[in-house]
Amino acid sequence: MIIDNFMRSILQSILRFFAKAILDKYQPEIIAITGSVGKTSAKEAISLVLNKFGIQKSLKNYNNELGVPLTIIGAETAGKNIFKWLAVFWRAKKLILWKDKNYPKILILELGVDRPGDMDYLLKFVKPNIGVLTRVGPVHLEKFGTQEKILEEKSKLIKFLPKTGFAVLNYDYKDVLSLCDATKAKCITYGFEEGADVRAKNIIFGRGQASFTLEYNDMTTPVVLMHAVGAPQIYAILSGICCGIIRGMSLEEIKRALKNYNPPKGRGNIIKGIKNTIIIDETYNASPQAVLAALQNLKNLAPSFSPPARGGVRGGGRSIAVLGDMLELGVISKDAHLEVGQKVQELKIDYLFTVGSRAKDMAKSAADSGMNKNKIYSFDKNFELGKFLQEKMEEGDTILVKGSQSARMEKVIKEIMAEPEKAEELLVRQSEEWKRVD
Repeated sequence: MIIDNFMRSILQSILRFFAKAILDKYQPEIIAITGSVGKTSAKEAISLVLNKFGIQKSLKNYNNELGVPLTIIGAETAGKNIFKWLAVFWRAKKLILWKDKNYPKILILELGVDRPGDMDYLLKFVKPNIGVLTRVGPVHLEKFGTQEKILEEKSKLIKFLPKTGFAVLNYDYKDVLSLCDATKAKCITYGFEEGADVRAKNIIFGRGQASFTLEYNDMTTPVVLMHAVGAPQIYAILSGICCGIIRGMSLEEIKRALKNYNPPKGRGNIIKGIKNTIIIDETYNASPQAVLAALQNLKNLAPSFSPPARGGVRGGGRSIAVLGDMLELGVISKDAHLEVGQKVQELKIDYLFTVGSRAKDMAKSAADSGMNKNKIYSFDKNFELGKFLQEKMEEGDTILVKGSQSARMEKVIKEIMAEPEKAEELLVRQSEEWKRVD
């Protein structure tokens, strides 16, 4: 492990050197995104809106001290293959030694923060013109201790912005909004509440689609998204609209760009399940805030996905929550899992399936809150849960599947999806490297 850490440190220094040299040479506009939830969805929406300008965005979840330089270089990780790393270094050298006329004009980077000091490290060589802060929540508490310290670390991005830059902030979360007073940059806010610069109101969800009225200044325009199931995706879209406005795009031009919006894998995608069912794929990761929001989405969407009954009246398709452990929550872990269980009962979700030791607290809490114990099932292994769920599913069911990355909840979906041969196309963590991880 000491050798591994030493080699990682050397690799990290080399990549940072190359990344800084490339940025110094090409001087691209940098849009940096941070937050506890919604970074990747915001990145995808912003990239879609600004695509015509010539962009390069973070690949996969490349948001740390290795991933950010790799995005700047335009290369993927080489893992433990020394020869592939040499190819990455050669690519970086070519960018520095010779002018590449196709190097992107805009870099859209996710800046992840797992521990104190991470943002300081990234900002030593990344100099953003636009900073986007989505939302701050209780993640990585094992390293930070409190949510306030997480906000303090992530807010460094907004405070670092130049006077000529822009801070794009979620208006609906007042801890995020308060950073307008802590930055030299111009602020543009987005949200659902009155007062946001870019606002979505009259939001309607149904059958995997969403519509809302977009307000900006004195202008309003209807927006329809063909692939959106909940508020987190609308927030992502609004952050993209803000960046389009900053870049001088008209609302109509931005709307045309958003016609092709699809959520990133594992972040609210709709997948066909066996027995004519619908799966809401939320398997990328999980925090308490995100799980509570996903449960609300499940409750709202389940009736719209149920098949029509006799006479054309939509039937009563069941809502099923399939939830795994939420990790890295530190001292709040037990209470957070108990809160989720209470929410399942409060929303009258029809069935609850859990997997993992921590998620058993969800099951216990749901039962203690009054949920029928015969509709609660707990498992230790994903494979066992997936096989059992196959038997319990009925036509018209809507199934939410969500858990932390290490819970590997995509394995459950692979067991119950109608077209498992499309797993690599539709699900997260399908590379050979990930398939070797239990």
